Amino acid sequence: MLNKLILVINCGSSSLKFSVINPIKKKILLSGLAENFYDNSSLIVWNFNKKKNKIKFNNKITHKFILNYLVDEILKKYLLLYNNIIGVGHRIVHGGEKFTNSILITDIVLKAIEKASVFAPLHNPIQVIGIKEIKKILPHLKSKQIAVFDTAFHQTIPIESYLYALPIKFYEKYKIRRYGAHGTSHKYVTKKAAKFLNIKLNNFNCISCHLGNGSSITAINNGKSVDTSMGLTPLEGLVMGTRCGNIDPAIIFYMFNELNLSIDKIYNILTKKSGMLGLTNITSDFRYIEENYFKNNNIKIATDVFVHSLTKYIASYSILMQNKIHAIIFTGGIGENSILIREKTIKKLKILNFFIDKKLNNKIKYGKIGLISTNLSRPILVIPTNEELMISQDTFKIIHNMK
Repeated sequence: MLNKLILVINCGSSSLKFSVINPIKKKILLSGLAENFYDNSSLIVWNFNKKKNKIKFNNKITHKFILNYLVDEILKKYLLLYNNIIGVGHRIVHGGEKFTNSILITDIVLKAIEKASVFAPLHNPIQVIGIKEIKKILPHLKSKQIAVFDTAFHQTIPIESYLYALPIKFYEKYKIRRYGAHGTSHKYVTKKAAKFLNIKLNNFNCISCHLGNGSSITAINNGKSVDTSMGLTPLEGLVMGTRCGNIDPAIIFYMFNELNLSIDKIYNILTKKSGMLGLTNITSDFRYIEENYFKNNNIKIATDVFVHSLTKYIASYSILMQNKIHAIIFTGGIGENSILIREKTIKKLKILNFFIDKKLNNKIKYGKIGLISTNLSRPILVIPTNEELMISQDTFKIIHNMK
């Protein structure tokens, strides 16, 4: 099966994740991360055969530079992997209303991804760069690139969930609506949870909480997304690491008219300086936040705001399932590792018959999967997400069907 490997590329705004995966055996053979782009602390770290490699760069790096470094300095040194890559899967944040599934990247598809950049200006343009660069440096795979969209899983949400109460022409003409994000993650953990609980996916109801620097929550009914917290863009919804989440839109007018802030300045504040970073005035790193929750009042208040936002969404989404909730799922860097956030969140959900087992909760982190609920509770699951595996499987399936 080694001759059926998929290269997965995930271009972030200032980072790039990559992996080589055997989608049939569900095995990651090589994985890595390049981060801190555009400053002087850039680095790339990758793992192969349980060996960790790390290179620091003295100069500022770009996505193009790292993609070339990945191919020339990493993949070509592991020829057994390089020669057996049959396709490239790209994580694309926003597919607009056009894409309901993963798809082979053609010129038409690429133009549609570029057009959707208006809804994800920090991500889609960078991901377009990734697609174009792979065409140049891996020409034998240029016609075997697949786009896997974060928005695709949410194309099943009904009109009452995705439509905003704006004049209808803004949807009909400009497609302004709720699209959601993290769909690949929500889809993956939903499948894993249904299997874990031995419930058929098309009968499975859950609330999936993807909690990381970007956070979203999704209501899943009969295995399909029926509502999700992120909206037209990934700015709406939960309190996040540096994003504000839900606010009164009039705050923007106040900042513009009364505080004389430019639109660019306001956008920068809402996306990069708000959320946990803005409230703590120190950090958006939940490892630091958890360690200092009882030591710093600003951190305590910020954490309580985060939990309040999360529990409101969980409670409201429970109504969409008519009280037939099979599980709550915690995933993402915070969901998988923050004992404090999980405990504080579940404590507020007793009315929904969710009760946390402190001993089990304390044991689950660092990539572990398991139940953290008591015997009297509805199931509460921690499931490490694996978006890269989902991307590799979708990519392999499409390429295999091309033959």
